[in-house]
Amino acid sequence: MKENRYFVLILAGLLVAAFAVGITSTAAQAVTKITFWHAMSAKRMPAVNRIVEGFNATHPDIKVEPQFSGKYKEVLAKAIAAARGGSPPHIVQVYEVGTQTMLDSGAIVPIFKIAKPGEIDWGDIIVPIKDYYAVDGKLYSMPFNSSTSILYYNKDLFRKAGLDPTKPPTTFAEMEKIGEKIVKSGVAPNAVSFGWPDWQFEQMHTLHQQFYADHQNGRAGRATKVFGNREFGVRVVSEWTKWAKKGVFLYGGPEYSANKAFLAQKIAMLYQSTSSVGSITKAAKFEVGTSFLPRLQGYPRGNTVIGGATLWTMKGHSQKEYDAVWEFYKYLVRPEVSAQWHKDTGYFPSTNSAVKLLMDQGWFSEHPNHLTAFLEILTGVKVPASQGVRLGPFVAIRQAFRTALEKSVEGKLSPQEAMDEYAAEANRLLKEYNELYQ
Repeated sequence: MKENRYFVLILAGLLVAAFAVGITSTAAQAVTKITFWHAMSAKRMPAVNRIVEGFNATHPDIKVEPQFSGKYKEVLAKAIAAARGGSPPHIVQVYEVGTQTMLDSGAIVPIFKIAKPGEIDWGDIIVPIKDYYAVDGKLYSMPFNSSTSILYYNKDLFRKAGLDPTKPPTTFAEMEKIGEKIVKSGVAPNAVSFGWPDWQFEQMHTLHQQFYADHQNGRAGRATKVFGNREFGVRVVSEWTKWAKKGVFLYGGPEYSANKAFLAQKIAMLYQSTSSVGSITKAAKFEVGTSFLPRLQGYPRGNTVIGGATLWTMKGHSQKEYDAVWEFYKYLVRPEVSAQWHKDTGYFPSTNSAVKLLMDQGWFSEHPNHLTAFLEILTGVKVPASQGVRLGPFVAIRQAFRTALEKSVEGKLSPQEAMDEYAAEANRLLKEYNELYQ
């Protein structure tokens, strides 16, 4: 009798264990895993992780797995290579420079093909963001980390140089005058530098209603030539070169390299992405001001252009997985999620609802530098020339521009010679690219 009791207990234990294993196995099978490759390093990575953790906590049947995959250009190259190799991630973050490459890649599923009608109010997406990434009125990728360029300046150095810290430069002429005063006063070795100098050159074109490339900046058809060596582009580079000769302008290198000079107070002003608002404000040991980019007088007013990146959905996955991706995209545009993303990074929230939430919370009153980019881009003029550029080999073209700009500011080439050299290389790259997609 005693042996029978033990046998029953053991049998019961085995049944319970088997049942538990069965539940665990079923639960594991029910979880849909989504791979998400991104380029958000340093202080932006925790912000990405916060979003993903929030999503995973509220969607137990889906697990988004973020993976830092290098800088923007590395993520783009890896994603295309992975697609060709048959093992693409579900979601990849690609900067705006890679838009034409992704459209031509044959490796993506446009977002409008996985969207479920009525579940995202596309009319709520901030218009310049939607305009930049839309093709024939349809969004191909999911808005995520959008930005534009603004002017940062050191109010303390302005005061030390005898300048009014409430009056940053609004024109090129004022920039030169203020810059000379800063340098001559000895408060800083140089006055101004640029983050992403290639992008700033593009910003100058859109800000002054100047096409950067033919076929309406590559939006009415693949671009075949750039216009950087025409009158306007040469005029801009001539101004920057003149500033460099006077010690006003410091070439600060690509991407975010110039931020170090600004934070070290070796310059008093910086053109940089609004995505640096949070990090610069937090790291600066001086009072930071922000304003619109200075303009050249005598040209029509356009608008600054969108930068940053969007999320692209890759081919090669099941409908169940695309449904999970769609759920993640829906989560991203929740006002509270988008607003927190803005607070954590400085990138635009992607919806007007999130902007309203930030206003209701008093965020912009407490953090006015976060408002500057909104006011700048939402008060610009909407015309085709200010909508942004699409170029296939955009990464290489930007490199060609930076090389030419360095030669100009160092006096190795005249501005016209430098821009001719840049345009010849850019047009060669465009020709090679377009031949691949005839």
